[in-house]
Amino acid sequence: QVQLVESGGGLVQPGGSLRLSCAASGSIFSINTMGWYRQAPGKQRELVADIMDGGDTEYADSVKGRFTISRDSAKNTISLQMNSLKPEDTAVYYCNADVRQRLRGPTLIAWGRGTQVTVSS
Repeated sequence: QVQLVESGGGLVQPGGSLRLSCAASGSIFSINTMGWYRQAPGKQRELVADIMDGGDTEYADSVKGRFTISRDSAKNTISLQMNSLKPEDTAVYYCNADVRQRLRGPTLIAWGRGTQVTVSS
C-alpha cells in the first residue's frame, strides 16, 4: 500500500499565494516522477507540474513563471509554491507518484485524495 497525503489548499484572493505539500508513505522502494495535477469542475484532470528523481521538472504553460515544484527525495515529499494565483487556477489539486515497491518491480501509479484550491475575491 502506498498513500499520498496532500495539504495546504484553501481560499485565496487573486494575486495571492499558496503552498501545497504532498507526502508519500507506505511500501516504497523508489519513486521516479512525482507531480501535481488539477481538475476544475466540468474539465478533465490536467498536469500542473512534475519533477523527476534527478530534479528535471516540467510545467503546464498556464503556470510557468508562477508555480514552482520542489522535491525532497529522502523524505518522499513534494511541494508546489503557487504565486500570482488567478481565478482560473481554482481546482482540486492531486498529488501523483510513480512508485516501485521493490527492485525491478512494476511501477504503481499512486494518487492522493486531492486538496481544494479556490481563488476568488
